[in-house]
Amino acid sequence: MFSLSFFKEITKHWAFYLMVLPGLLFLIIFNYTPMFGVVIAFKDYNPVKGVWASDWVGLKNFEFFFKSDAMWRVTFNTIFYNVLQIVLVTSLSILFSILLQETGSKFRSGLYKSLMLLPFFLSWVVGDYIVYALLNTDQGLLNQVREWFGLAAIDWYGEPSYWRIIMPVAYIIKNVGYTSVIYVAAITGISSDYYEASDIDGASKWQKVRFITIPLLMPVVIILSLLNLGKIFNGGLGDWNAFYTLPRESGILFSSTDVIDTYVFRALRGVSDIGMSSAVGLYQAVVGLVLVLVTNYLVKKYDSESSLF
Repeated sequence: MFSLSFFKEITKHWAFYLMVLPGLLFLIIFNYTPMFGVVIAFKDYNPVKGVWASDWVGLKNFEFFFKSDAMWRVTFNTIFYNVLQIVLVTSLSILFSILLQETGSKFRSGLYKSLMLLPFFLSWVVGDYIVYALLNTDQGLLNQVREWFGLAAIDWYGEPSYWRIIMPVAYIIKNVGYTSVIYVAAITGISSDYYEASDIDGASKWQKVRFITIPLLMPVVIILSLLNLGKIFNGGLGDWNAFYTLPRESGILFSSTDVIDTYVFRALRGVSDIGMSSAVGLYQAVVGLVLVLVTNYLVKKYDSESSLF
């Protein structure tokens, strides 16, 4: 199964493989081992009988989801928010990373990075209290400001259309700083020879950004975007808690805030139908995998060196 050269490679670089081992074990235990549970999506799961002894029901668990109006709603919301967030966060992160490099002061640059990173370390529960303090109908800061100008208060938690903007803005505030730091690290890795040569040619700062920084940054942008596409069906790039906590489980907002993860969570909590919840989760994983494969194929056709595989 394993050739002699494989064991020689392990022996020669054993220290590096030893460092990889904890992460590899984490992936195997928490990502690959639970995959056998996929069979629950095709069974009438009974905790007493167990996974293997439960009765097979074929595609019955999928019928409830695919025949309901919720299927189109949560699928659209999931794709809409993720695509919007990928585009906005990537664009703003590149912009801020370039601006951070142009500050001309290590102290100011470090200060800005720290301030931008702060929201990333706050949980969505804290974010919920901040958003509620701003949007509360009676005492919310935004409604108080509107009253100062003689304008009527807005019921932010009663109008779904507002949350098409509120959710992406909240996600951007929380994550754009973290992503910007990643791009700053990538820009730092660009050889200074390119910029020195452009100075000799009399290039302006905008020309340096356009013809040096952005083109050399694109491989990192593509890889991060592909990785984010792998999470596209996990709420908001993995932040499904945002869609659960910020709208405060307001049923009237489900049309614009309900995504696949929150739908599965409520189905499991309310109906306790593990088989149906597993079926929706499998649908979520399969569509996410297809999106990654298709996008990686298109990237490979455009630039083979920028693809993941």
